[in-house]
Amino acid sequence: MTESNGPQPRPGILDIAAYVGGEHQGHIRLASNEGALGPSPRAMDAYAAAASTLHRYPDGASAALRGAIAKRFNLDADRIVCGAGSDEIISLLIRSYAGPGDEVLYSQYGFLMYPIGAKSVGATPVTAPEDGLTASVDQLLARVTPRTRLVFLANPNNPTGTYLPASEVARLHAGLPSDVILVIDAAYAEYMNKDDYTAGEELVEKFPNVVMTRTFSKIFALGSLRIGWCYGPAAIVDVLNRVRGPFNVSNAAHVAGIAAVEDAEFLDRSRRHNEQWRDWFSSAVRDLGLTVHPSVTNFVLVDFKGQPAGKDDAEAARQFLKARGILVRQMPSYGLPSCLRITIGTEEDMRAVVDALKGFLAG
Repeated sequence: MTESNGPQPRPGILDIAAYVGGEHQGHIRLASNEGALGPSPRAMDAYAAAASTLHRYPDGASAALRGAIAKRFNLDADRIVCGAGSDEIISLLIRSYAGPGDEVLYSQYGFLMYPIGAKSVGATPVTAPEDGLTASVDQLLARVTPRTRLVFLANPNNPTGTYLPASEVARLHAGLPSDVILVIDAAYAEYMNKDDYTAGEELVEKFPNVVMTRTFSKIFALGSLRIGWCYGPAAIVDVLNRVRGPFNVSNAAHVAGIAAVEDAEFLDRSRRHNEQWRDWFSSAVRDLGLTVHPSVTNFVLVDFKGQPAGKDDAEAARQFLKARGILVRQMPSYGLPSCLRITIGTEEDMRAVVDALKGFLAG
């Protein structure tokens, strides 16, 4: 009898570097871009009220949640698919449209789930260089081949905080073959207040190969409930509904999500808070002599490059902050080892980070 080494995964699976989320054992948690003000009180009330129905299966079609999303964003509910976070939607798209021999294209500092998803189905992830930490339409188009199946554009982008205006996104789409899907990952769209930006819904309305993904984990602050959604052409929506799990969004997530998306006042307050303290924090950190890359999101990228020896080590700075109960996100996995990504939290949080950075730089 031939000795077996046990079951083996498909080729390529063990080449995946597992995604590592931001740390969460700290007093001030600014590593995962969570909403600074927490969830809407209406969402928390709805969640608590759902406790008596935990024995019931949720609506597999997420009809009420899709309806609330459609009403809030003026979309067609029939073209919305809900999932366990936008991560699941991304995975479903890759699983449905790519496989061995295919390519999945994304920008250099794009979300790590794009290459992970590609490798999980045997496809090849392909990166395009960015221009000043901003996705480059020309570089993306230059790397499209007959094997390209999906192009992912995080807009705004995590972890750089930059964005492409609507005209550039339209130019990207216009340069793609009709059989390539453009996925616009707009997880941070609710934080935007730029006149030249759209989340991409107008392209979804016009073309059969554009999908927009969104999440409830950022400004809606429902990360623990794992709610994401996409808006897409009818044919792609049909495919996703065939491959997703039948009850992939829990009832508690449904009711909390509906309450959150309907609470416009809380959404506006969260956006105003973020703008105020992002601007304050960016200015304060620049005053310390550090580089803060401009951001349109609820986080900033702080660069320690160019600091005196011993103060140019982003990991040392992260550990210094961690020792004081402040968690921020390291960036080597994104190819930005001299940077830390710092989420915008409460006023108290941001003042504490500035004081800690001041202490680190003072030695």
